[in-house]
Amino acid sequence: MDFFPVFLKLSNKKVLVIGGGEVACRKVDLLLRAGASITLISPQLHPYLAGLADSSQLTWIEKEYESDDITGFHQVWATTDVPSLNHQIFKDTDAQRIWTNVVDDPGHCDFITPSMIDRTPIQVAVSSGGASPVLVRFIREKLETQLPQNLSLLASYSGKQRQRIKQHYSTVDERRKFWERYFRLPEVENATSVEQLEVAFQRLLNQPDTSSGSLYVIETGGDPELLTLKALRLMQQAECVLYPEGNNDIFVDLCRRDAEREMYKESTIKQQVATLLAKDLRVCILVPKHAAPCGLDAICDEYNSSLIPCLG
Repeated sequence: MDFFPVFLKLSNKKVLVIGGGEVACRKVDLLLRAGASITLISPQLHPYLAGLADSSQLTWIEKEYESDDITGFHQVWATTDVPSLNHQIFKDTDAQRIWTNVVDDPGHCDFITPSMIDRTPIQVAVSSGGASPVLVRFIREKLETQLPQNLSLLASYSGKQRQRIKQHYSTVDERRKFWERYFRLPEVENATSVEQLEVAFQRLLNQPDTSSGSLYVIETGGDPELLTLKALRLMQQAECVLYPEGNNDIFVDLCRRDAEREMYKESTIKQQVATLLAKDLRVCILVPKHAAPCGLDAICDEYNSSLIPCLG
């Protein structure tokens, strides 16, 4: 991992941008949306930035950069078109341990900006660490087509129900299961108003959860893209993942992040499944193609499950 992904709170933080051209325009626009307090140093200014300065949305200091200009700032952006100047800025800020981004130069960055999908308060960020911006843009475009436009509505509504839901469910596990059921309701997925979300919320609160433990058996192969959509959906729903000895690989990583993970052996798998299902957990067993553990058919029959094959 070349860069650790993190979301920074910049509201009212003092941010210095050095450079006044088109690159600065893009960065300043994002920083303003994050609520940063921006000071910009440059002898000249792009008309868009000049308009922001005239309307007091940023402070413009009309001068060439000097090393002591960085004092007192939480973050610095070097956006000039002079590489040697950008590198000097990074050297100066590094000495004062100020987080700095030299635009389009990952080797001189304490942090980088990813490609973003904004459904505030939901945000999705994609980065290649500067290796392939075009590929990142392609990935973002694909994600844009998959993420519903009502994500902002869903996130805002559900965030306001946190105390309310605690009055009905005392444990984190119960609340998590409620929200998983809620967000999968067709009327919630298609909602366009708070009123629609509230109707679905009230109905589900008054509907007892009769779910119990369940077992999914997923066949894996050499190519994760050959997994079926059903297999991926069930892997994301599983609360515990059992994977074969020595095969904690990409298929395990495709399961939900907060799922428990346990390695299984042929001698222990039956007992592991019984123990987990007794806790009413959704259990997923990952089975390599042509390498199903002995006794798996009997386990499937006992718990009314079946193997979901991979394609190809």
